[in-house]
Amino acid sequence: MRLVIGSDHAGWSLKGTVIAHLRELGHEVTDVGSYDDKPVDFPDVARKVAAKITAGEAERGIMVCGTGVGASIAANKLKGIRAAVCHDVHSAHQAVEHDDVNVMCIGAQIVGPWLAKDLITSFMEAEFSTDEDFRRRVRKLHEMDAES
Repeated sequence: MRLVIGSDHAGWSLKGTVIAHLRELGHEVTDVGSYDDKPVDFPDVARKVAAKITAGEAERGIMVCGTGVGASIAANKLKGIRAAVCHDVHSAHQAVEHDDVNVMCIGAQIVGPWLAKDLITSFMEAEFSTDEDFRRRVRKLHEMDAES
């Protein structure tokens, strides 16, 4: 799968582990920054991640910041993006299966490399359910996107 990854300064140290794991799983990864621990604004990184997804250059994205919360808020402001903070394996797969999440946000200050790898594996292996209830709900999310 083609993926895009971004981080702010608080997440860049974990991002290298995330990228390596994604590549070990056989995914193609585009890194849109940041590239060091110098302060950057997570909304700017969220725009870059979202742009790759909405342009069809990536199917899913991962954002890493301090807690995952700011990244999630910023990403969800952008049309076509459904982002979720995932700090447990169940949420990482269920967010895709039930809500068709296309950006997973994780917090480098919350999870370490070992858990991050498990979260990513769960997120990447998940597929959106064919259950009509979940499909109907996600259609409503698309309608909400169109209203804004």
